[in-house]
Amino acid sequence: MTTVGLVGFGMAGATFHAPLLHAAGIEVAAISTANPERIAAAQAAAPRAKIVPTAAELLDLSGIDFVVIASPSGLHMEQALAALEAGLPCVVDKPLACDASAALELVDRAEDLGVPLTVFQNRRYDPEFCTMRELVEREAVGDIYRTEFRWERWRPEPKKRWREQSTAVDGGGLLLDLGTHLIDQAVLLYGPVESVYAEIDARTTTAEDDTFLALRHTSGLLTHITASSVSGAPGPRARIVGSRGTYLLGSAGEEFTAFADANAGEGSHGWIVRGEQREAVPAAAGDAADFYRKVAHALASPDRQAGMPVDPRDAVHVLAVIDAARTSSEDGRVVEVLTPGQAPA
Repeated sequence: MTTVGLVGFGMAGATFHAPLLHAAGIEVAAISTANPERIAAAQAAAPRAKIVPTAAELLDLSGIDFVVIASPSGLHMEQALAALEAGLPCVVDKPLACDASAALELVDRAEDLGVPLTVFQNRRYDPEFCTMRELVEREAVGDIYRTEFRWERWRPEPKKRWREQSTAVDGGGLLLDLGTHLIDQAVLLYGPVESVYAEIDARTTTAEDDTFLALRHTSGLLTHITASSVSGAPGPRARIVGSRGTYLLGSAGEEFTAFADANAGEGSHGWIVRGEQREAVPAAAGDAADFYRKVAHALASPDRQAGMPVDPRDAVHVLAVIDAARTSSEDGRVVEVLTPGQAPA
């Protein structure tokens, strides 16, 4: 059985990583956390795991095949670099780092050391996104005019967590949290982003909590992305507007949107709408645990890096889009996306 050391047992570690690792048949052999409540939760979730207070102590343990970094975003680069230097393959929760240059430094170091590195982009495996990907591939709405992705919430009183209380430099804010998911999905559908126009505000939190990005892909297609925690009427999770109709996804998972009643029935994810007519879109298969199944398979293959589920250079590009978006919002102009380590388009 493949074994893992899990760094951090907050929301990400407890809610996403531990359950998905278990579902993929991977044993959580060690967890690092110093919080008494989280120690108890970690022991309950993984009774056989060794609990240690720090990431450094976890890296000193024997019998671990790879490490998952599920700590606050501002610690990702430092802790991932330490894991790589220890020779341990590393999964880093998104974002890989807090900016594109730091992310590239981490990717280059992993390549120099010959140690596998990948990024936890679990939303690539959501059934809703898998459905959208199939819909785009079969040109179900014809020529695509514009795609809209939203992840909006109503939280006028922000939570007292590092995500809301940290600066963007230290990993806080919605661009590095939800924005990384939405941009990654847009790039998977339509290819790299060449320019961005953005409107970014921090209305109730230290870093941004209300964001809009207009992306122009090198393919010529357009994607509009909204991530906000101050939207009293959260909009539909996705709309793909095309020449033969519009795909509409009211909501994804159990999170509320004002368009939740627009969801299709069981076995479907969203609708193709043509004026007053609409047809349900059959749901594609998707299982987030497949991410870790692919990690385990890659670690057992001759080329461990090539088999990883997410190319870490994808994460460098996503962060380059975010870097450009911040410049765009500050200057009020469209900004070219320059991804470090890649030649200009």
